[in-house]
Amino acid sequence: MITIETSMGNVVIDLFEDDAPISCENFRQYVADDFYSDTIFHRVIPNFMIQCGGMTEDMASKETREQIKNEADNDRKNLRGTLAMARTAAVDSASSQFFINLRDNDFLDHGGRDFGYAVFAEVTDGMDVVDAIAAVETGTKAGHQDVPVETVKIVAVRNDG
Repeated sequence: MITIETSMGNVVIDLFEDDAPISCENFRQYVADDFYSDTIFHRVIPNFMIQCGGMTEDMASKETREQIKNEADNDRKNLRGTLAMARTAAVDSASSQFFINLRDNDFLDHGGRDFGYAVFAEVTDGMDVVDAIAAVETGTKAGHQDVPVETVKIVAVRNDG
């Protein structure tokens, strides 16, 4: 279990180690490096997803490790409460950023519209916190849309075993 401590409460997740070993190892390494502390939820879209894991409060992108192979073909679906690796249009471009699905987003699954987004974990406790983050007021900041008007931060991410 891993605890994501946010400025709005804690979210506990369980990693899908067997189904997404590359994504899980990548995530665990960022956790071990304390990379996620003081990053923000920089993209919040109600009834879709909340995204975090790579930007600071001043909207600067943190320097990441190398991009990883996309594991979206692992048969895991982008269901409400699952976590998936964020990426650019390039299939194998995920690094540190991830999102939590607020609803079933089958169009993000492998083969839906493209290779898809690799699901690597699920929320086991704290979905109320996820929903509270999803409900914050958003606006535009430093050229980015859907940014919470009042910063929602990741305080720390802990590997609880």
